[in-house]
Amino acid sequence: MTSREHLSVTPATSDAGRTRAAVLSRRSVIAGLAGSVAVVAAGRPAWAVDAHRPGSLRGPALRVDDKRIVEAIRPGRALRDLEVLSEGIGPRIGGTRSEYDAAQYIAGQLESQRLAVRLEPFTVADKFLAQIDDPDGQLPGDICWQAGASPDAAHGVSASGQAIDVGPADSPAWPADPAVVAGAIVLADDAVNTTDPVARVNQRAAFVADAQARGAAAVILLPADLAYPRRASAASLRLVPTTGTSAPPPTPVAAIPVLGVAQVQKRLLREDLAVRRLRLQVSTTAHRGLTSHNVIAERPGSSRTPAPLVYISGHYDSVIGAPGANDDGSGTVLTLELARVFRSLGQIPATVRFALWGSEEQGLIGSRHHVAQLAPPERDRIRGVFQNDMVGTSWEPATRYWLLSFSGEANPATDAVAAAATRLGYAPQISPVTQRGASDHQSFQEAGIAAANFSWRGESTPALLEPPYHSPEDTIAKNISIDRLTVSMELIGSAAYDLASRR
Repeated sequence: MTSREHLSVTPATSDAGRTRAAVLSRRSVIAGLAGSVAVVAAGRPAWAVDAHRPGSLRGPALRVDDKRIVEAIRPGRALRDLEVLSEGIGPRIGGTRSEYDAAQYIAGQLESQRLAVRLEPFTVADKFLAQIDDPDGQLPGDICWQAGASPDAAHGVSASGQAIDVGPADSPAWPADPAVVAGAIVLADDAVNTTDPVARVNQRAAFVADAQARGAAAVILLPADLAYPRRASAASLRLVPTTGTSAPPPTPVAAIPVLGVAQVQKRLLREDLAVRRLRLQVSTTAHRGLTSHNVIAERPGSSRTPAPLVYISGHYDSVIGAPGANDDGSGTVLTLELARVFRSLGQIPATVRFALWGSEEQGLIGSRHHVAQLAPPERDRIRGVFQNDMVGTSWEPATRYWLLSFSGEANPATDAVAAAATRLGYAPQISPVTQRGASDHQSFQEAGIAAANFSWRGESTPALLEPPYHSPEDTIAKNISIDRLTVSMELIGSAAYDLASRR
């Protein structure tokens, strides 16, 4: 799910730096990634077809088609896909090689179901990424240590040294001995003593210039803590005031790496540094001239041409530093598993499109590109879009399954899920149709197409998201409930099949 604040990065103008010949073949990507993670048995759900569902108040009243769908769902297959995406590949930043490898894996899985698959390319902004390594093995290894790199600092370089913490960047406590700073990796709280964004960037740049003049090897800027349950994400922090679209200066402002880490990374760095010396190695990379992709697969309908269209979708990219297990690896693997399930169900009237959007986290770029390419007659054929964004969190308070409409009004997609929830026995867990955008359903609804986003969130409001959201802790171990993911697959599978089967 995209946040309302997006990274300030530079628009790409070319696809330089990557050619098709340099990219692994789809089969080799699939084989390599599948071999790099543990294989999970493709078992059945933990509850019987006709049993009470997790959290339901009564047993289901399933139709024949519902039973066929529920029986065909294999949570273990979805979990295996999620291991490949979030652990084998990791953060999938729009337009980078990691996102492309994920697209190839997804396309291969869809092709294995004998679906016609295409990749829709579109250009996206440059990305500036960093990696933090711990040569002595002191830092926890169960979270991601990718970070953002400043667009205005050194790229394509590595630096190593002892970490030192100087406190607030706008009033640093430099060591009395200058030799302590020389060659060090300097940690500092990012400037926060102003609400003026230009002043904040200028304060940040002044601190980096001071650190560089004192001989620091690199700077790691630490974010302010957000109010629970939110946690700050890693970011590519600017050293030059910008509107968010201007290019970095031709010559970097800083000649050393400058990193922006996530809140949980800040906590772990400081906890370790408080009790012992900490040696770090950091590296930065500029990714320019980027192309992102949507992955689209179709299961043709039996109706006379042109058949109606039903979409089952999610986004497969993630934010900097986040493995994206729940956001939105969960929606991605739901889509892949339902593509397998639908193959076993025989012909239905509507064509079903299984769509995985690229670069959602940068502002719904992939889905907006897709909608813009749809001719009016094709738009008119769409019965409903079932967008699945964050459908598997294990966060205990996320007990409500939200039906989210950008307009706030019900439509065929929300109606179908509400009806499926009643049949499956999940109705008490379902929210009323609620106004909210910030995912790919918005792209369709802005064009007048029936769509909705479906997501597990806190009971009181859809703004109540789990603490691992957009963080290095968005992992299978820390943020995935196989039960909630299974409930989501049952609801969307039954609802989408019902809508696609109508004549």
